[in-house]
Amino acid sequence: MIARRILLLALVLVIVAVWWASGLGRVPADPRRFFSEQEIARANDYQGPRYVAYAIGTILGLAVLAVLAFTSVGDLLLRPVRSWPRPLAATGAVVLTTVAVAVVRVPVSFWRGYVHERAWGFSTQTLAGWFSDWGKALGVSVVISALVLTGLVALIRFFPRAWPSLAVVAGAAVVVLLTYLAPVVLEPLFNRFEPLEDRELAAQLTELADRAGVPVREVLVADASRRTTKENAYVSGFGTTRRLVVYDTLLKKADRDEIVLVVAHELGHRREHHVEWATAIGAAATAAGVLLLWLLLRSDAVLGAARAAAPADPRIVPFVIFLVAALNLLTLPPSNWLSRRFERSADSFALQLTGDEDAYVRTERGLALRNLADLDPGPLTYRLLFTHPAPAERIALGAEVEPG
Repeated sequence: MIARRILLLALVLVIVAVWWASGLGRVPADPRRFFSEQEIARANDYQGPRYVAYAIGTILGLAVLAVLAFTSVGDLLLRPVRSWPRPLAATGAVVLTTVAVAVVRVPVSFWRGYVHERAWGFSTQTLAGWFSDWGKALGVSVVISALVLTGLVALIRFFPRAWPSLAVVAGAAVVVLLTYLAPVVLEPLFNRFEPLEDRELAAQLTELADRAGVPVREVLVADASRRTTKENAYVSGFGTTRRLVVYDTLLKKADRDEIVLVVAHELGHRREHHVEWATAIGAAATAAGVLLLWLLLRSDAVLGAARAAAPADPRIVPFVIFLVAALNLLTLPPSNWLSRRFERSADSFALQLTGDEDAYVRTERGLALRNLADLDPGPLTYRLLFTHPAPAERIALGAEVEPG
């Protein structure tokens, strides 16, 4: 009992320490050095409602999960699958819980992802197209969650003493597997890809990748324009499957120097091994989550609150999903802090690789304005939601102006 409390306290202290540390460091550069008041106001008009919708959706999702995990409503929802053979009952519990949360949240998701985006001229999807993507994303989430949680319940049932160690290894394996397979397996579900027709540009980008030390097998164009007008590019795959993907929207709106800068930034992530670092950290976080779950499931009070007869009871599924969602929210500041560090590193690499500070500044400013990025985020918004440095902070790097 004492050892369990000490371990639980240590986990809490680590989370609090990392959360606090993530709030330290640089403050974004003054956006008024690079953007007008009208540009800042327009971005605020677009982003403000999106933040409100995000908050409502997050709170709603956690509230629904809490109700399903800790009240008789969850008993009613899972009643059809409780008599199924294990671990099939766990699979059914995952499907019912995940779908229930998604359905309750769909009005907010629809407004944020379709109505608001169309009102501002970003979404190019039809109503059927949006719901098709929503259904695909939900299906992917259900399948992955079902496999993971069904496996977890099976481990708890068949290895009541050793399951934490086995779950740590299995969880790390899942993180690595998804990192390597997701770009190849999941990307085609949402986009179609064609080779870049501009052979001169393709050769230039391939040569850029070679100079970056990140050779790519091919340069592809994603048909992002059937979904959005926003611009992006990325590098996916590993080794012989590595490929450079450019949004068709970027090709239509940006000049060649801007395209090169965006691609150089993405190559920087690979050159600096950010994907590998993120994968390792994800595996470590999974291990910490398994340890926390083990400590909680050893408590009769927790099992009682979760309305589960035993740790291997499929009724525990809504509680585990609630715990994961709560931990993801709690760890947003440190994870976003790390992401911003990676993005700054990729920005610096892009500058060094291209040696074109003017094009860098023009690219960052143009992308921020065309995508209506938040140009003047508040401290809480910056730390909770910004996976990238603020636009003014990124421009300051190229303009050789010290942020802050």
